[in-house]
Amino acid sequence: MSADRTLRTAAELAGAGLIPAAGLEPASRVAARYAVAVSPAMAALIDRNDPADPIARQFLPDAAELEARPEERPDPIGDLTHSPVEGIVHRYPDRVLLKAVHVCPVYCRFCFRREMVGPDGMGTLSAAALDGALAYVADHPEIWEVILTGGDPLVLSPARLSGLMARLGAIAHVRVIRLHTKVPVAEPGWVDEAMVAALKAAGRPVYVALHANHPRELTAAARAACARLVDAGIVMVSQSVLLRGVNADAETLAALMRAFVEARVKPYYLHHPDLAPGTGHFRVSVEEGRALVAGLRGRLSGLCQPTYVLDIPGGHGKADIGASALREAGGGCYLVTDFRGTEHAYPPAGPDGSQSSSSDGR
Repeated sequence: MSADRTLRTAAELAGAGLIPAAGLEPASRVAARYAVAVSPAMAALIDRNDPADPIARQFLPDAAELEARPEERPDPIGDLTHSPVEGIVHRYPDRVLLKAVHVCPVYCRFCFRREMVGPDGMGTLSAAALDGALAYVADHPEIWEVILTGGDPLVLSPARLSGLMARLGAIAHVRVIRLHTKVPVAEPGWVDEAMVAALKAAGRPVYVALHANHPRELTAAARAACARLVDAGIVMVSQSVLLRGVNADAETLAALMRAFVEARVKPYYLHHPDLAPGTGHFRVSVEEGRALVAGLRGRLSGLCQPTYVLDIPGGHGKADIGASALREAGGGCYLVTDFRGTEHAYPPAGPDGSQSSSSDGR
């Protein structure tokens, strides 16, 4: 059975044949805790005969999400720590995140902002809050780049998106605008002439970072959506999360990076999974991740090489853990250096001061 609309409840997923009757009750408990949405494009990719289907694993609620671990935290990368005004995260000197919306076309089961997004999350910025966020950007001339994220900024209507882009373009020191989105794979039909025009309304270089984690997501429709953006002069880069049961094997990871390049999307970030609540079943060990990324070198074109990064818990920023930013500290733990040169323990100490090993990777 194919879905002709976004599925948002466990009952709707069961009705579409995506979860068995026996899975309805646990899926309902997860859906009561975390947002669920599976778009028609994603539902069509799920192999209902494969209990380990990597697309299903990304979007269908799993009872394992209700199992929190001591090292997990509701704001794993410290957005709130670096939020001077509502809607802004100013972690790095020359760029800010602008979170205009906290809704998405689909909800990933491993989302690091799962406590903030969804119908019951932080919502869409009010007009007054958006004015305050843009005033903050205007008042800080060191901000060279604004990154629209959330949530997914491409859920905004073309009219609202165009207005926002134009307001950003009117700030002289904002020279680059980047948007992080899953829309080209989750709702490729939304990437139409009106959306492309809206993205170009700023009169600034625009970069779109596409989030996809498995090569099957790069369908013909998704590639066509990417082509509409790239042909309009919008540069595309990728971001993916290294996920157990989805892409944490050499063959799948290589196919994903090649699929990006074939779609004219430059591989950019491969994220080590964040310590979001109830996502332990997705996490691989740092050793596994580094070995997989090292295996891409030499076998794949340089165009296909992403940077393997860890968002240091607590809001200390990203570190390239495929390189020298990370060193072993014994017992399956590491010291990772942030962009200021400060070392941090990973995993961080738990509430009781104990430190969990990162090498269980189940």
